[in-house]
Amino acid sequence: MPSPAFSSAGSLLHPTFSSAPFFFDRAALTSGAGTGGVVAEYTGGGVAGGNGDTSGSFLEGESWRARRTDSPPHAQLHSAPRVSYYFSRGVGEYHFGERHPMKPHRLTLTNHLVVGYGLHKRMDVFEPRMATKEELEMFHDEDYVDFLARVTPDNVRHFSTVLTRFNIGDDCPIFADMYSYCRQYAGASLMAARKLVAGTTDIAISWTGGLHHAKKSEASGFCYVNDIVLAILELLRTHPRVLYIDIDIHHGDGVQEAFYNTNRVLTVSFHKYSPDFFPGTGHIDEVGHALGKNFSLNVPLQDGIDNESYLALFKSIMEPTINTYRPSAIVLQCGADSLGCDRLGCFNLSIAAHGECVRFIKSFNLPLIVLGGGGYTIKNVSRCWTYETAVLLGLEQDLPNALPHTAYDDFFAPDWKLHPDLASGRNRLENLNSRKQLERIRVAALERVRYMAGAPGVQMAEVPPSLASWIADEDEKEEKEAKEEGNEREEDPHRATNDYFGSERDREGLVGGGDGYSAGTSAATSAATTPASAFPPRTGGGPHRSRLSVSSGVAPSTPSLVGGTAGKKRRKVVAGSAAGTKEEGAMNPPPNPSRPGLSTPAAPGKVAKPRMDAGGADDEE
Repeated sequence: MPSPAFSSAGSLLHPTFSSAPFFFDRAALTSGAGTGGVVAEYTGGGVAGGNGDTSGSFLEGESWRARRTDSPPHAQLHSAPRVSYYFSRGVGEYHFGERHPMKPHRLTLTNHLVVGYGLHKRMDVFEPRMATKEELEMFHDEDYVDFLARVTPDNVRHFSTVLTRFNIGDDCPIFADMYSYCRQYAGASLMAARKLVAGTTDIAISWTGGLHHAKKSEASGFCYVNDIVLAILELLRTHPRVLYIDIDIHHGDGVQEAFYNTNRVLTVSFHKYSPDFFPGTGHIDEVGHALGKNFSLNVPLQDGIDNESYLALFKSIMEPTINTYRPSAIVLQCGADSLGCDRLGCFNLSIAAHGECVRFIKSFNLPLIVLGGGGYTIKNVSRCWTYETAVLLGLEQDLPNALPHTAYDDFFAPDWKLHPDLASGRNRLENLNSRKQLERIRVAALERVRYMAGAPGVQMAEVPPSLASWIADEDEKEEKEAKEEGNEREEDPHRATNDYFGSERDREGLVGGGDGYSAGTSAATSAATTPASAFPPRTGGGPHRSRLSVSSGVAPSTPSLVGGTAGKKRRKVVAGSAAGTKEEGAMNPPPNPSRPGLSTPAAPGKVAKPRMDAGGADDEE
């Protein structure tokens, strides 16, 4: 006879979890049940629910799973959420190399299990198009995307001087159709984000994405294009605040770096941290910079953390974080290398515990994108993501433990079960996370949350569809007029060569003969207006390119929120220190001796050094 605790909430094969985070059972507030709402913490003998009951499960030889308590009042839905699933045909057929741990074939296994269980019938299934070059350049440098598009295993020798610059090597090799692979998984994540923005789905699932290590101008950690950053940038068009959660065993360094200087994206990462463990970042003191200070939250863990410890810590941090930051959308990266028995992992998490993190985030009923990520024991990765697909559909209790028959049955021998034994017996690693260490991490993380001082305000402006085309036409008209004006100012070929007033600059009182000012201004203007891609690429021997965050390089709050026109506004920009002059378009007016704060023209043969007044009067005109 089944245990009474499972009679109404679950079964032995499909155990349920407590929704009580850490010490405090939030359900006790509304139900009045319990004896103070205290739950057991970090105990191998079980977790007590709000009513003091414990329940066991023999699925993996663990007794830690407790009865699921009722959802809080704010998490009630009038109807089931709309779930959409994105899978690109052929995305699992790429091959990194025989000995490389990254196997895209895991995506094919996952898709076959999803279809075998019939989960595709309960959600909208889409085959997304590939991302375009312009879409990839929303975040990545143009020269880096050009490199990805051009390099192949056959011509890689011609790119030997830039391989180091773009971090190409053993971790990120050049393989056949690499650029198509990047475009496929990036296109799936972008489509998921656009469906969420359009309001046509509540939960978007793309297991092909989640490659969180790629940087703005280089590959890293098996990742070439950061589809997560691209998806978040798409969400920021309409969502004022986006929460990114990463449960991969590796730190989500690429996403954190991209949004390190902004408060519009809060990044939270639960990962193993050690100086000698890739990528070596994710210390708890990495909290963000400038406007983004306290909006990067890192939870560094050690080897062997188990289900009880991980879930208690996860829930105790994520609930106050979500309630404080109040995101309007969530992106959840579900890297499966945090499972037990992973080829590159060192945690003791089971598939059910990994899926409970997904269920807990889903319970907040916010627009949600769920992505894949790491995971290198591919038979367990496909099981995990299939189970989490069922969790997002609310069908995890109805999912049989016996796997359906597919063309890939041999991968799941000898047990052919959805929930294999990953975290007990000989598979279990020693837990190096002491109770004291975890409590210290929890307190430090919640202190960071307190420093947020509530949800940051974001000024948003909606451009009506009827106005967007008018703005585009006006910009095109202004650019055309500016070009015509520049053509009119060119030197007349019929004018005498010794004509004193040869240009508009000469009429303002500066003769362009030998004073050095014109040449210096021309050089500065050329450097300030020429795009970076026009310069020759650096060779491998040069210094590494600096990595720019989105807030400083691709600001999520400017071009995308106003129909892509904000970046084209004509405003005066101070040129580089080459000449210290202003530029407006391509024209550079000379210093006016009658204007205060600027020096008089220099003597012939010397470069004039303009001087700004302390009050910045030149910027106020």
